[in-house]
Amino acid sequence: MTEVKESIVDTPLGKSRVWSKGRGKRVCFLAGIGGAKKWTPFLDKLAEHRKVIVPSLPGFPGGASADSLDQLMDWILAACDVLEAADCLDCDLVGASVGATLAAEIAAFWPDNVKKLVLFAPFGLFDADNPVADIFAQRPGALPSLISANPGEMADWMSAPDGIDPADWEVESLRANIATANLLWPIGDTRLRRRLWRITAPTLVLWGSDDRVMAPAYARTIAAAIGKNAKSRIVKNAGHALEFDQPALTGRAVADFLRK
Repeated sequence: MTEVKESIVDTPLGKSRVWSKGRGKRVCFLAGIGGAKKWTPFLDKLAEHRKVIVPSLPGFPGGASADSLDQLMDWILAACDVLEAADCLDCDLVGASVGATLAAEIAAFWPDNVKKLVLFAPFGLFDADNPVADIFAQRPGALPSLISANPGEMADWMSAPDGIDPADWEVESLRANIATANLLWPIGDTRLRRRLWRITAPTLVLWGSDDRVMAPAYARTIAAAIGKNAKSRIVKNAGHALEFDQPALTGRAVADFLRK
């Protein structure tokens, strides 16, 4: 299998890092909370049969500055600009958590730009019976336990990559947290439900059975709002970061869906 390649692309907001691996049809992955920190076993699984492209979004590790992004539409347009620069338009799109929110919005606003769509527990909806956990109100060090069924491994993954000073990485992580907060405010409802029906791409909504951030019931709600082209599936023994908790199972589910 090929090694992970890194390139830099120009976007209207500045330069953005792009990782890629594998061969075959393109599939773009938009990372979840904290952005694309490191390459993961899930991405390796996906790269066994596809060319996986992982662009860095503004405000997140490897991405351009997000200081000029104020409204949700600013973020959606900026994300689309990054996808265009990374040659990720008119291909399959997979998004996790925060990245899934933007992936859904892009598929709703520009249906022709997305072939197939996979969403891992996207934010953007609110159900009074299943309120969304406030990921920004957690005590220091508590986030891995909230988003993952394997908090010890998640904490290691969230630590500074090799070759990066831990102090610099803390600043980078804080920058990503601020970007996430600006993008999702108000965290419970970005009015995504109003636009889901516009998605025409065949869609798979995946959710961890043990998600403590958003209840698995949201999976059915989102799939139903998209319509007949969407289906949902629950991944057992996985939290909000289901692609991290169950990389093989999640990778296989995504690969099977994209192959059909």
